[in-house]
Amino acid sequence: MIFRTIIFNILFLLIFANIISAEEENILRIIQNTEDKFRLINDYEVKMSISVSIPAFRMPKKKYHVFFKQPNKIKIKSKGFGVLPRTGMFTSPKGNFDNLTNIEINHHAENLEENSIMLVGNLIVDSLSIDMPNDYAKLTFKPTVDVVVDTSMWVITGVTTKIDKIKIMEIHNKYGLVNNKYFLPIESKVEYFVKDARFTKWIKKDIGVLMGNKQNVKGDMVKGNITVSYKDYKVNQGISDLLFNK
Repeated sequence: MIFRTIIFNILFLLIFANIISAEEENILRIIQNTEDKFRLINDYEVKMSISVSIPAFRMPKKKYHVFFKQPNKIKIKSKGFGVLPRTGMFTSPKGNFDNLTNIEINHHAENLEENSIMLVGNLIVDSLSIDMPNDYAKLTFKPTVDVVVDTSMWVITGVTTKIDKIKIMEIHNKYGLVNNKYFLPIESKVEYFVKDARFTKWIKKDIGVLMGNKQNVKGDMVKGNITVSYKDYKVNQGISDLLFNK
């Protein structure tokens, strides 16, 4: 009887280990497929318009001309004061996933679109461009991130950052087909949910000010919205490296 129990436990552990291995391989495949799709685009330029709705902060709709070249060259042209959210919009999928640990598939995610899958991971605090007030804050600030991948296009359509079950930031991306070949974002909506002054201070650093004074962003936000629209893509036209040195 004891021998049978030992054999049963060994078989159970082997099956469980195989399930875990298959899950990890599936996660790696999802990440790699999104990365491969992103790498099909060597360079692009696009016209962007951004509207911001944040309490105590006013900015008219702003237009930008953005140039991107692999792996991480970015040139942004604009006139006057403006902001761009630094939400990973110019970062490769793998670069974004590298900021997460303990990534799992959420098999119980609700309200997902067809062909979508959700990955969940713990955000590495050291990967954030924020200054923690002390080591205790660093230990207690443990956000998780939900990433929704559309497996028909292999693009990231949604990212939600939470602390426990409280949302602090949510991103929704809509994609269009460019040149009958490339899936690229046509609209990104970023929502900030903030009730704590400390979080507000950190999130303000996530708003990349191109021109002007960061102190123009005042007050503690309760909810902020940033909408980014993209149009007039030019893909794989061979942008010169000299452009990014000016």
